Amino acid sequence: MANSDTEVVIIGGGAAGIAAGWRLAKAAVECLLVEARPRLGGRAWTVTDRSGCALDLGCGWLHSADRNPWVKIAKSQGRTIDKTPPPWQKPALPNDFPLAKQQDFTQAQHAFYARMEAAAQGASDLPAAAFLEPGCRWNRLIDAVGSYITGADLERVSARDFDNYADTNVNWRVREGYGAAIAAHGDGLPVVLDCPVLQIDHHARRLKIETAKGAITADQAIVTLPSALIADKEFLFAPALPEKTEAARGLPLGFNDKLFLSLEKPEEFEPDSRLFGHKDRSATATYHLRPFGRPQIEAYFGGSFAAELEAGGERAFFDFALTELKRLLGGDFIRRVKPLPMHRWGADPFARGSYSYALPGKAGCRAKLAAAVDERLFFAGEACSIHDFSTAHGGFHTGVAAAEQVLAVRRKKRV
Repeated sequence: MANSDTEVVIIGGGAAGIAAGWRLAKAAVECLLVEARPRLGGRAWTVTDRSGCALDLGCGWLHSADRNPWVKIAKSQGRTIDKTPPPWQKPALPNDFPLAKQQDFTQAQHAFYARMEAAAQGASDLPAAAFLEPGCRWNRLIDAVGSYITGADLERVSARDFDNYADTNVNWRVREGYGAAIAAHGDGLPVVLDCPVLQIDHHARRLKIETAKGAITADQAIVTLPSALIADKEFLFAPALPEKTEAARGLPLGFNDKLFLSLEKPEEFEPDSRLFGHKDRSATATYHLRPFGRPQIEAYFGGSFAAELEAGGERAFFDFALTELKRLLGGDFIRRVKPLPMHRWGADPFARGSYSYALPGKAGCRAKLAAAVDERLFFAGEACSIHDFSTAHGGFHTGVAAAEQVLAVRRKKRV
C-alpha cells in the first residue's frame, strides 16, 4: 500500500474491527481495515498443535453463549460448538482439596461477591479487595480466581466495574478454535495486514492516517486498538486527545496467560476436570485437564503472578507448572507432560496485555473511551463495553455500535 483513500478507516483487525467492517459493508460504505499483525483476530488467536488440535492462545470461551453473536457466526462457518459445562462450574478434583473444603471455599467466595455487589453502586468505587473478609483462610485463593477473571490482583480492580460485568453463566467453546472463527469472519473485507498505525492526524477536514505502509486519507475512523496502546501513545492523535489517553490509563490490560501441555496416559482423568495448584496463595495456577477430552492440560495464570512469569519467558511458566503438578500428582507425573505453543500477551507489542479491567475509581472510563470525537473519530473494543468488557462479544457489540454511529453521522450530513 502506498497512499490510499477511503470513506472510513478501521484501525485494528480484532473482533471489534471485523464487526465494524461488516456493518459498514452491509451499508455499502467504503472502508479499509488496517491491522498491525500479519493476521486478523487480535487477541483471539488459534494455532494448531503437532497433533492437529486447535489451541486458543487468546480468548477461548464463548461467554454468555446464549446471547453471544459469535455462536451464530461460528455455526455458519461449519464449526462445532461444544456445550460441555466449563470446569469452574463443577467441583475440582479432590487431590489436596477435599470436597468439604471446596464447599467452604465456594461459600466464602459467594459471600465476597455478595458484599461487593451490595456496595458496588455506592458513593465510593473501592478496590474489590476491600470486600474480602478479614482473616478468611480463602482470601488468597479468592484473589487468585479474581486474577483469572480480571487479569489483575483484586486490590487493583474497581469493585463497581467488576459488578458491572453481565454474565448469563452459559459458557461454550468452539472445537476448531474461537480465534479461528473470529479471524475467518474477516474474509471478504478490504484489509491491509502488517501495517501498524503511527499517527491519526485530525487537524484538517479529512483524516490522515500515517501507517508503516504509507498514508491513508478518510472521512472517519473507527479506532479499535487495545486500551494499553492508547494509554501509552500520547502522540497517537494529532492534535492530542488527553481525555482519551486518561480514560485508557484507567483501563489497563491485565495479564492472563495459558500454558498448554500434552499429556501421556490421560485416561486416569475425567474429561474437563480441574485442579487448583495451591489453595493458600494467590501466586498459583489452575489446571484444566483434558479439555474437549483431548490428551492435554490447559494451565491458566493471572494477575501480577502472570506478569512475573512473563518476565522469565515461556520456560518460567512450564517450570512452575511442573512444580505444582509434581506436588499434586507425584514425581513420575511430570514425565508425562510436554509444553505446547503459548503466547505471552503482555510481551505482545500490539496488545501489551490480555483484556481490560478498571482501576478503583475508574469504572466510568469505559464510557469516556467509547465516546466519539468531532463526529469523525469513533472508538470500539472490549474496553469500551460497560457490561461485556474482556470478551470477544463485547468487542463485537462495540464495533457494531461504532459503525452505527458512523452511519448516523453520514445520514445526517446528507440531509
